[in-house]
Amino acid sequence: MHKLIFSLSALWLLAACNNGGTETSNADSAGAATQQSATAKTPQIPDRKAFQAMIDGKQTDLYILKNSNGMTAAITNYGGRLVSLHVKDKDGAIRDVVVGHGSVLDFVNSGEAYFGATIGRVGNRIANGKFTLDGKEYTLAKNNGPNTLHGGKKGFQAVVWDASQPNDTTLVLHYLSPDGEEGFPGNLDVTVTYSLTSNDGFKCDYKATT
Repeated sequence: MHKLIFSLSALWLLAACNNGGTETSNADSAGAATQQSATAKTPQIPDRKAFQAMIDGKQTDLYILKNSNGMTAAITNYGGRLVSLHVKDKDGAIRDVVVGHGSVLDFVNSGEAYFGATIGRVGNRIANGKFTLDGKEYTLAKNNGPNTLHGGKKGFQAVVWDASQPNDTTLVLHYLSPDGEEGFPGNLDVTVTYSLTSNDGFKCDYKATT
């Protein structure tokens, strides 16, 4: 049995260009207008109901993480997808820095299969959809011309993960990829843990056991 543990931590530090003001007499009113504009443009957390559906006999849902600073992340267990990530910019305005869709069915039917998704079993292409392991050749599902891309026709981005949320800042997703799925040998037991840190970091921990 082999274990693979990989940790990825991203600290979102956003910066934007700042234009200096020239009319000091209007500074207060301009500042108020800017604040009102920023408030009006504050992104909304995705609608949870739009992510609740039955896919392949399993329930999909949307899980919201939030830290003490007001940073939020929305993640669906369909494909282990990061749907939105709301962070503050240098002026304190909340911005969504993730490209995605507004419902689980939009993700299912999208021409772009990998928005925000967890990729597996293999990231990138496997040439000619085959490989040799311990002297045995394995033929995989092909979904990129003659090649296998990101785990095949039904990679991890297209399955429903089991989910548990132990606290406000943490989500744990689990998926057991069975022997032979998309042509890959052996069972692969995968756990992905998402968390928000106290200093506005977004962290993903991956663990896989074969």
